[in-house]
Amino acid sequence: MKLLRLLQDGQYYPLGSDVARLSNARIIVATHRDIRSMQANQTFRQDLYYRLKSHHIAIPPLRERKADIPYLVNHFVTKAAQELGKKRPAVPKELFTLLNNYHFPGNVRELQGMIFDAISLHRSGILSLESIRKQLDTGQVQYNRVDAPSEAGADEQLMLFPARFPTLREAEDLVIQEALKRAENNQAIAASLLGMSRRALNNRLRRKDAAEE
Repeated sequence: MKLLRLLQDGQYYPLGSDVARLSNARIIVATHRDIRSMQANQTFRQDLYYRLKSHHIAIPPLRERKADIPYLVNHFVTKAAQELGKKRPAVPKELFTLLNNYHFPGNVRELQGMIFDAISLHRSGILSLESIRKQLDTGQVQYNRVDAPSEAGADEQLMLFPARFPTLREAEDLVIQEALKRAENNQAIAASLLGMSRRALNNRLRRKDAAEE
């Protein structure tokens, strides 16, 4: 009730006092939880919700706003270099291709951690991607997934087939083409998306080119 009174009327009682005082503090709250479902489950008070929600801003998770990645990366690179006392390195274009194909279960904080770790380890004028690659490989389950369905039938959501069922060779070619498209023709990134080595992917591409000649 004391919190509700403060939010509604701006009144509060200092500790040990029975005289109310007024506050002009502006209260900003944030959460990553679904407050509406919490209200339905009666784990969050509805009257508190409506007192807090005078102005609401919904910020989508990073996986739904990939266009923000270059701005965030440049910000974190500059910030990390300053805090770690290092010269700001150049950011290779390949980094953005890598990150655009990642699901980011840890949202913006995960990206920040990746950049700070990479800056702490880099030794040249161009930012090394070695530590970032390792972290992306660790999160392979989420890699390149727009959604990560966990319910029964999730496997069927990973791929939609046309009316004519493709042959195994056709399916392989289509998957490789899509991986190269998402990787912007970077074979190392495409191979990572496909879960194979770069050499294995290169061999498949060579065999395909030879068969078409």
